[in-house]
Amino acid sequence: MKLKNPLRSKRKTVSIVRLNGMIAIGRGLNDAGLAPILEKAFTKKPSAVALVINSPGGSPVQSSLIGARIRRLAEENDVPVFAFIEDVAASGGYWLAVSADEIYVDPSSVVGSIGVISSGFGLDRLIGKYGIERRVHTAGASKSMLDPFQPQKDEDVARLKSLLGDVHQTFKDYILLRRGKKLADRDLFTGEIWVGQKAIEDGLVDGIGHVVPIIKNKFGDKVKMRVFGQKKTILSRFGAQFINDISHNIEERASYARFGM
Repeated sequence: MKLKNPLRSKRKTVSIVRLNGMIAIGRGLNDAGLAPILEKAFTKKPSAVALVINSPGGSPVQSSLIGARIRRLAEENDVPVFAFIEDVAASGGYWLAVSADEIYVDPSSVVGSIGVISSGFGLDRLIGKYGIERRVHTAGASKSMLDPFQPQKDEDVARLKSLLGDVHQTFKDYILLRRGKKLADRDLFTGEIWVGQKAIEDGLVDGIGHVVPIIKNKFGDKVKMRVFGQKKTILSRFGAQFINDISHNIEERASYARFGM
């Protein structure tokens, strides 16, 4: 006969979910890839879920989907969520962070960049230099909007800025919903970034702290931490996605470089 240890049942458990990399479809962080991980993290009634975030951002749609999933699971399971920012949680990375109830940073962590960006290249003069003619036929006046091989049109730029403004407003609304009166009374949605203590002063985060000491302080030294994270596929490990990996890594490296990482 096996007797249960009454002390063992009192030991609290916290799920640690690592969110590292760009937010993008297919590679990096995305809702489809994180769904089973987050579902597991919130099962068996943990005392809390801790998100350890290191992301320069990426897709606003995937950021929204992941953030909504975190909130839904937290509310359905009545589990508090804490975010711990490592090097950077910018743009979509900060979107994920505000899905938590409390946000902690390292004194040198970079946060913010609450904005939306679209970038590309204009190659019309390059192909003209070599006598190359671009031929485009569309059904729909806006179908070839911002074609990089054609001269930029003012009306196309105006339309793009309007679209970016809509996405930016959605981003701002979510932050205002989640952070509410914690935010400083000034415009924090310019794309500006903050480091450590400055982010606390403007209300974007709640304090300085790292995951292990904060979790132990909240739930005791005997707390059990279960770590969850995305795993590479077998094909990826054996190099079957080598070219895609290189492309993704270059893009990710460039994204981190914007924040001095």
